[in-house]
This record gives sequence, C-alpha cells and structure tokens, in this order.
Amino acid sequence: MRRTAVVTGASSGIGEATARRLAAEGYEVVAGARRRDRLDKLAAEQPLIRPVTLDVTSQESVDALAAALERCDVLVNNAGGALGLESVADGRLDDWQRMYDVNVLGSLRMTQALVPKLIESGDGVLVMLTSTAGLVSYEGGGGYVAAKHAQTSMAETLRLELVGQPVRVVEIAPGMVRSEGFAVNRFRGDEAAAARVYEGVPGPLTSDDVADAIAWCVTRPAHVNIDRMVIRPRAQAAQHRVHRVSE
Repeated sequence: MRRTAVVTGASSGIGEATARRLAAEGYEVVAGARRRDRLDKLAAEQPLIRPVTLDVTSQESVDALAAALERCDVLVNNAGGALGLESVADGRLDDWQRMYDVNVLGSLRMTQALVPKLIESGDGVLVMLTSTAGLVSYEGGGGYVAAKHAQTSMAETLRLELVGQPVRVVEIAPGMVRSEGFAVNRFRGDEAAAARVYEGVPGPLTSDDVADAIAWCVTRPAHVNIDRMVIRPRAQAAQHRVHRVSE
C-alpha cells in the first residue's frame, strides 16, 4: 500500500511546495487547508494529491480528517503564520491569540489526532515546521516568537515521550523564506512593506528549498532521526545579521 502523508496549510507557500514534493517522492498526499479552490487546482495537477478542507483551529474539522484516513505515515504540521510587528507592550491580543491557535494548538490537535496512526504505520514521521524564531527572540516578534518557541518545545517533548515507538519527530526551522503570503499577512496586506523585508537580499530561501529539506528528512532510513534542521539563506548569518546589496 502506498505511504500517506498529511500536510496542513497546503494551499500555498511551504505547505503547497511540500505537498508537491512528497507526491513526487511517491507519497499519497492528503493536502489540508481552508482554501479548497486552491487545493482542487493543486490536486488537478498532481494525481497523488488528495484535497481536504481543513481548519486546524477546529477540533471538529481535525477529527473529520483523521476519521477519513485509512493510514498516516507522515504528518507535516505546517499551518501557521505571523501577524503584526508591534512590541510586546503594544501587541494586539487577538493577533497573539490567532497565532497561538493556529501555530501551537493547531499542531497539537493534528498531532493528537494522528499519532496513533503514525505509530500503527510502523515507521511514522512527524514534522513540526517551526522557525528560527523558535530558537532566537527578536524585537517586534513577540507573539510569533512565543508561538514558535512553543512548537519547538512541543517537538522536543514529543521526541522524549515517543521514544521506543516507531515514530520520528523532526523539527524544520527555516530562517528568511520568501514564501507566498507570509510577509504580506504579517504586514496586514501592505505588499510594499512586505517586499522591503527581502529588499537587497541576494537569494532568500524559497518554499521549494524548505520542501526539499522536509522531503530529505522524511525519506531517511527508519533508524535515522533528524532532530532539528536549521535552514537559512547564505545571506543570513543570524536573526539580526542579513547581507543586503544596494542596486
């Protein structure tokens, strides 16, 4: 039977790229997201991708997806995102709530729903898509940094709690990625402000770069666990140190 991978947030960006890449690796990919029209388009291009309407902030939605699966060999907790760049003192409570609901509790719901199937597979892989923001704090990142730190802690705890079970827990922590919609959402639709984030940066990461890293980790032999992969563009030495060139 073909191995099955579930990818959340699969309608754009890293999630879409990961769904495409895992399908190319021969997985049947269950691509979950709220924007069903985009998922349908993706599935029309790749017969191994099965679109499923999914809202990771809804327990009912997550449970429905889990109940419909015969098996799950790989879970990629990718759904997430950032909102706002205010300081902690000026942060919007609803932004913090939304980021925690999607990034952290969304990953928790999916993990709780599918860990039994990952164990049953005999060689399950749980991928937590975090960020370098889960490792290093920075000004203006408060709510997003807190959410990503929580996901990093969840991955580390899961690895301890699942030791001895046939499940690998992999954390993928990207740095600067120019992915569809991420910066625009963070700047509340201001595309000019979002573009300035990458201005002068030679070669920021792409969604395909991160998908490639995920696929490599997932396809290692069953006894090999990649605990954490930090992936940055060459131009980014650290969270605050980015090389930019002037035109």
